[in-house]
Amino acid sequence: MKKCLFFCSLLVLPFFSFSQGFKPVNKDASPEVIKVLSFLYSIKGKHILSGQQNYNSDLNTFSDSAKAITGKYPALWGSDFMLWGDKDLGQKLVYEAQKKWREGYLVTIMWHQGRPTDNPPYDWKTSIQGKLTDAQWTELTTPNTPLNKKWLADIDKEAVYLKQLRDTHIPVLWRPYHEMNGVWFWWGDKKGENGIIKLWKMMYDRYTNYHHLNNLIWVWGANGLRDIPKDEAYDYKLYYPGADYVDILGSDVYHFDYEQKDYNELLQLANGKLICLGETGELPKPEILAAQPEWAWFMVWTSWLWTDNTHDRVKEIYNLPQTLNHDEVKAILQK
Repeated sequence: MKKCLFFCSLLVLPFFSFSQGFKPVNKDASPEVIKVLSFLYSIKGKHILSGQQNYNSDLNTFSDSAKAITGKYPALWGSDFMLWGDKDLGQKLVYEAQKKWREGYLVTIMWHQGRPTDNPPYDWKTSIQGKLTDAQWTELTTPNTPLNKKWLADIDKEAVYLKQLRDTHIPVLWRPYHEMNGVWFWWGDKKGENGIIKLWKMMYDRYTNYHHLNNLIWVWGANGLRDIPKDEAYDYKLYYPGADYVDILGSDVYHFDYEQKDYNELLQLANGKLICLGETGELPKPEILAAQPEWAWFMVWTSWLWTDNTHDRVKEIYNLPQTLNHDEVKAILQK
């Protein structure tokens, strides 16, 4: 009943009332961005959205699995611009994202970007999980150097796809350079102002001020801090570019490592901004969500939905009073 009462109240309140008290980091953010962020702030601390990640080579399998298990589609559809060598993958992703938005889903896109010293197709181990020397990192983040120009050309290619979504009025929860506080990607564990903070700001500037991608909601998604040194993921604040460059802060949590200390540290860093579970393996248990009510959404990583969660747990979390799934969010967004 409480879920119904709150959901019904969302259907009758005007969206402009939700936008008071926050501003997108992009001052020219599209009306659709305003609408989505307003909605997310309106449910802050009260509800959580269900979400599911899908491979860009198989864009619906895991969302369809959620429906098969629970009878409900997730509210959030996610995929990845990672390039395996198929030049049409990016375009197929765009078409599917357009379709999903029309159908009332929220859309989140991430990018396992290939190492800028390499050329596509990008190998997972040697490129995406490769390394850059300190000298290469300095060259990458120095304007007009060969490596900087190569990186610009790479991100400009992705901007072509994001512009198609902009021009069809589709807001994107954009999550680049995720798990940057870990050591397993080429952009990982680059601490300080000249590390990932600088690269993030460079992408933000290029996409916002040069390409005018006003449809992006900037999601900074770190890795959970647990299991050092096994996961080697370090303090959030060492990699955070600041409130002027991030709309939503996130954490990727696997293996039930929903530590209250980590949650509290992320909330403190967010300073009132939204937080999310950018990736999850095992879904958080109801008692975790009760103790950590400000997660805006959870996003289960592909097949972990069935390999690391029982069907009963998936059903339980999808059916919690505070969980909003596709049909409920569609009714709100399309009213």
